Amino acid sequence: MTIVQLEYLLAVANCGSFSVASERCFVTQPSLSMQIKNLEEELGVILLDRSKKPVIPTEAGLVVIRNARETLKAYNYIKESVSELKGEVAGTMRLGVIPTVAPYLLHRFIPGFVKRYPKVELEIREMVTSDIVAALNRDMLDAALLAGGTCPDGIVEQELFDDRFYAYVSPSNRLFERSNIRIEDIDQKELLLLAEGHCLRDQIVELCQARRSVRTSCLFECGSLDTLMRIVDNTSAMTIIPEMATQFIPAERRCQLKTLAKGAASRKIAIAVRRTYVKGSLVNALKGSILNAVGVAAG
Repeated sequence: MTIVQLEYLLAVANCGSFSVASERCFVTQPSLSMQIKNLEEELGVILLDRSKKPVIPTEAGLVVIRNARETLKAYNYIKESVSELKGEVAGTMRLGVIPTVAPYLLHRFIPGFVKRYPKVELEIREMVTSDIVAALNRDMLDAALLAGGTCPDGIVEQELFDDRFYAYVSPSNRLFERSNIRIEDIDQKELLLLAEGHCLRDQIVELCQARRSVRTSCLFECGSLDTLMRIVDNTSAMTIIPEMATQFIPAERRCQLKTLAKGAASRKIAIAVRRTYVKGSLVNALKGSILNAVGVAAG
């Protein structure tokens, strides 16, 4: 029995297909199939029901797969611990990023990071905060970029920088002529929000003390800040966006950006990892690359 055989078995179980699993593992399908067949012969049991579409584990396969996950977790932990002792910045980092950060930050630090740390393989997934927390707890992610203060116990946050909030106001809105807007002057009926599940929505709701039951003239929710801004451009509505989302606003529309007259009108962007995560040097490398990209001195 080998680590490679266990990895191939898990790949097929996860993908439900030998062909897809072979692509994920960057190996030919015959080679992958032979390794799993050799494992079955060694154990004396059939692990996968190949007559089903998708392929599913047999009863014995479920037992082996469950233990294989723990074995591979321990194997990877050993490799990561040794690399950490050697001071190496290497290995795989599975990174989750919330949708209100990914489009505005990833392109700024990834090119420099992969150039400086060629031995690191980044696997990036865009996910809402609740899914990120669940994935971290299930060891499906190594780290995440999200809004600080949104993770439960067991997950450690390292704050990176402040991301100030701005109002983005339609030229047809009564508040457009103001350069600075008070929270209490915002008409909740004109305020467009992200859909449920986005932590930014919850932060804006709390900031504005908005009631979820308030009926708006345009009942519209989505998962994209860019879409919210396009709706604002063509209605008399407004929305609230983080500073990093302002970088792509064209010059002719920047007059629609208004500062908010409230001291706490910002969020903190943070890196989150499990308390048991051992690749501290990798996290520090990621942190340094991000801070360098956004022009913030590392603390």
